[in-house]
Amino acid sequence: MTDHSNGIGPARDELVAALQWQIDVGADEAIGDQPVDRFVAAAQNTAAVATPSAAKPASAKPAATALAPQDAVAASARSMAESAADLVALRDSLAAFDGCSLKTTATNLVFGVGQSKADVMLIGEAPGRDEDRQGVPFVGVSGQLLDVMLGYVGLSRDENVYITNILPWRPPGNRQPTDAEIAACLPFLTRHIALVAPRILVFLGGTAAKTLLGRSEGITRLRGQWYEYASPALENVGIEPIPVMATLHPAYLLRQPAQKRAAWKDLLSVRQRLDTLTK
Repeated sequence: MTDHSNGIGPARDELVAALQWQIDVGADEAIGDQPVDRFVAAAQNTAAVATPSAAKPASAKPAATALAPQDAVAASARSMAESAADLVALRDSLAAFDGCSLKTTATNLVFGVGQSKADVMLIGEAPGRDEDRQGVPFVGVSGQLLDVMLGYVGLSRDENVYITNILPWRPPGNRQPTDAEIAACLPFLTRHIALVAPRILVFLGGTAAKTLLGRSEGITRLRGQWYEYASPALENVGIEPIPVMATLHPAYLLRQPAQKRAAWKDLLSVRQRLDTLTK
């Protein structure tokens, strides 16, 4: 019979019996000074399982040890471009490059056309539909207009001109190139310029002019003036900064025929500058 005469709890004999039972079953060591509430512990474990993102995996590496994806693409492009000893090798490197998603949607790589050691190198924005089909820059209607305009000042892709674009693959629907697409392909273009080593560069349209001159103004503000283009790729092969004329893209002239007069004046200036350089 249990003695509760003191009004507090079990009698001494009952407590001794409970302790003896624990010893008999092997519980002969006290683990903590306070009892453990297993219901609270179970609730805490459930909360931890519900939010696994709070814990960092032991194998996770610090972010600083790896290049960001865009930096890795740029590093790969620079390495592949710099290793190209001539235009054929550069084209092969660009064809093998997988760092620009436009490659997966385009029909052909559009590299360049003209004289490999040209007096004048023209750089546009990106291939259009006709260029994508044929794999040659400026073969559509705008390219035909460009050829006519060049011919009036004694320039031709068959004699003294080389033509390429900022991007070698057509953006879907002829949309504006993204900054990431331009950045991925830019190392190949800077190497392209160094290998051709022209006397004069002509940037056709705002995208080419702003990208290669590092300017933010629109083409109507940039055109008609002389600039200089310099890059580490030129310095590496001992080439001095190259004179640059920015002018209107022939596709723009097809939409705005009244602007042909301004583009004509730009090409006359190019002709005069070339004559001075070749004397």
